[in-house]
Amino acid sequence: MKTFMDSDFLLSTITAKKLFHEYAEGMPIVDYHCHINPQEIAEDRKFENITQVWLGGDHYKWRQMRSNGIDEYYITGGASDREKFQKWAETLALAIGNPLYHWSHLELQRYFGYTGYLNGDTAEEVWQLCNAKLQEDDLSVRNIIRRSGVKLICTTDDPADSLQWHKSLREDKSFEVQVFPAWRPDKAMNLEKPDYPSYIARLSEVSGVAIQDFSDLKAALLKRMDYFASFGCRVSDHALEYVMSSPASEEEVDAILKKALAGETVTKPETLKFKMAFLQFLAAQYHERGWVMQLHYGCKRDNNTRMYRLLGPDTGYDCISNYTPGSETADFLDALELQGILPKTILYSLNPQDNEVIGSIIGCFQGTEAAGKLQHGSAWWFNDHKTGMVAQMTSLANLGLLSNFIGMLTDSRSFLSYTRHEYFRRILCELIGGWVENGEYPADYRMLEKIIKGISYENAVKYFGFERR
Repeated sequence: MKTFMDSDFLLSTITAKKLFHEYAEGMPIVDYHCHINPQEIAEDRKFENITQVWLGGDHYKWRQMRSNGIDEYYITGGASDREKFQKWAETLALAIGNPLYHWSHLELQRYFGYTGYLNGDTAEEVWQLCNAKLQEDDLSVRNIIRRSGVKLICTTDDPADSLQWHKSLREDKSFEVQVFPAWRPDKAMNLEKPDYPSYIARLSEVSGVAIQDFSDLKAALLKRMDYFASFGCRVSDHALEYVMSSPASEEEVDAILKKALAGETVTKPETLKFKMAFLQFLAAQYHERGWVMQLHYGCKRDNNTRMYRLLGPDTGYDCISNYTPGSETADFLDALELQGILPKTILYSLNPQDNEVIGSIIGCFQGTEAAGKLQHGSAWWFNDHKTGMVAQMTSLANLGLLSNFIGMLTDSRSFLSYTRHEYFRRILCELIGGWVENGEYPADYRMLEKIIKGISYENAVKYFGFERR
């Protein structure tokens, strides 16, 4: 029996161990998509206790605590941080087979030097150890980033954001890690939302463009894109129900937008027409600017109405949607290709049944601008576990070129989540090592080193066009 989460955790063959320890383990990290707060980096925050790091905003953990019958008082409610940590520790002990068990213990090992098991009985020991460590300078936000080997971070930012913390970081020469904004214009696109007119009023104010029609909206977005570009932005991201193909004339789109700005109800077909036009416009800009377009889709959000009213969005009540028509994804990409405006694009679906769909679609639109111009994004959210990662990478290998894959991202709000890159790299090396051990690929370590280091780090740097430091 193997020791629990030892140095060869998830590595079962000699080849897998060699690939990880000699090639993957020491590679830097490019975290090209996350949800961490740039203010906390700028201010070099120190957390008071482990609950603030682990349970503040982590809907992954909240879902598991609810599944364990824990009262909301101990999850997002008024319980003390110590009480919340106790309930999480008791829940984690039951999470056999769940990636949170691995992630949590990797974080305890790498950042706090704790090699035991967190459960209800050890909670006080871990609480005291972690909280003492968190008071040390070594575990300030910036030093967590440094000791994790992170070279570059892309946060997620709204077009109307002032980017004041990015400005602060750019002017601060004492922090060597690059922190760039990423363009997330969902609020400018989601005209079906009741607060859309008020958001557009804010965007008008920030951009200096009075937005009254689609032409005005595009002008405002262009100004904000220029502003984001001045801070090094090279990445966009869109959260969609699915990638839609609903062509419409400029006049139709203009009428739909005016209807929404007047506070009138916009129909579903009208919404889809507007969103396609919106995405097409921005895709052309991404292509011209050399930005990467990320499309995240296949999620049905805020399913528990009662809890949504109580807690709001992003609190653990989302699920996989199985309506993700691949034909419309292909048609949308084809419309961009026909106009010569298809940018480098990463497709992520929350529905694991879309792996082969994505793999076959991206093969239709590859180009010479980049190796793997269209990417099948890493296993996302509910697929972000050992089974999901193996399935995504196996599918990509079967239908495309796994060697050009740009690898892992945290997609996290926690500064301790960089161990997810280690988790991913171990799984990657186990998968490829298994193919070598089985005689499915030669023991050509010169090429294997290139493949492993590429997927771990090098491919992303090249794909996004980031400068090395």
